[in-house]
Amino acid sequence: MIYQTDLDFSSLRTPCYVVDERLLIKNLEILKSVEDRTGAKVLLATKAFSMYCTFPLIGKYLSGVTSSSLHEARLGYEEMGKEVHIYAAAYREEDFDEIMTYSNHIVFNSFKQWKKYKDKVQSHPKKISCGLRINPGYAEVETDLYNPCAANSRMGITLENFEKDFTPEILEGIEGLHFHAMCEQNSDTLERLLKVVEEKFGTYMYQMKWINFGGGHHITRDDYDIEKLVKCITHIRDTYDVQVYLEPGEAVALNTGYLVTTVLETMENGMNLAILDTSATCHMPDVLEMPYRPQIIGAGKPDEKPYTYRLGSATCLAGDVIGDYAFDHPLSEGERLVFCDMAIYSMVKNNTFNGINLPDIVLYSQERGYEVTKSFGYEDFKRRI
Repeated sequence: MIYQTDLDFSSLRTPCYVVDERLLIKNLEILKSVEDRTGAKVLLATKAFSMYCTFPLIGKYLSGVTSSSLHEARLGYEEMGKEVHIYAAAYREEDFDEIMTYSNHIVFNSFKQWKKYKDKVQSHPKKISCGLRINPGYAEVETDLYNPCAANSRMGITLENFEKDFTPEILEGIEGLHFHAMCEQNSDTLERLLKVVEEKFGTYMYQMKWINFGGGHHITRDDYDIEKLVKCITHIRDTYDVQVYLEPGEAVALNTGYLVTTVLETMENGMNLAILDTSATCHMPDVLEMPYRPQIIGAGKPDEKPYTYRLGSATCLAGDVIGDYAFDHPLSEGERLVFCDMAIYSMVKNNTFNGINLPDIVLYSQERGYEVTKSFGYEDFKRRI
């Protein structure tokens, strides 16, 4: 994908994340169309995108949020005010009463966790729908770091463990099954995954009120097959008479954000080097973890253009390198570079290693222009230590 934008970033302090509300709305309209056509409920996975100033807007299109912790659940409850779902591999006892206050759905990772908290949930004055996470033992995720079905995974109940511990009484109070076995994938992967889920857990799905397909659905990507997704949802909905949920995180804010940075210095050591006021380690950790190569507007791959630079940060970590990029001209001190697709897994994962300041968070809208919604300084660094 070649990124272009009509935005002028020259007036902004760097580094900064910029989310273009126009692009966010475009994604939300696609997701809402899936809800409208299928009756499925689409939830924002806040683990990918928690820019809560956008939650009122997102809530106009989607059915709520899904969370992985007490704090994420509370954020969704307070800032969006719609359905709040939560799943964790295990819950802290001291958090659980508060989790129930904020949550509409609670998904348990094991029969043991369910039995531990069953009485609490069922005696709570608010109706809370409970589910179990199943592990289908099948995924097409190439990187084990992101594969919930990798060998020895702690995520969900495998069929072997489900059948070993199953009794008819154990499902009393369980209204749904949840599975998550995808990462940045198309609906053909979902179609194959559903076949495995049905083969292994179909008998139990008939007893449920809802089935949650989890996340990893790249629904707003240009080449995504929405018709196949609709077919998958309606098949499960009609076969088992259930409410279907999906929990995309990336798809909500995919390609809606930028990270704007300034060149601090250029040098040469066997190749051209440029030092930026942005850090892979601090500001875009997926570049090192995934690994992921974000595009830069106007730049290309190494040697595609006359001047190739290795981009790194001002931190003391030798490996804090973003990557090699080619440009049409030599880079110079003070020049701005714009990284693309920087809304997801950036703000939620950034850190202040080396005391490097966090980027400003900026929202752009057609009506209001740029709004700096958050800025950070020394006290934010100090409070984390």
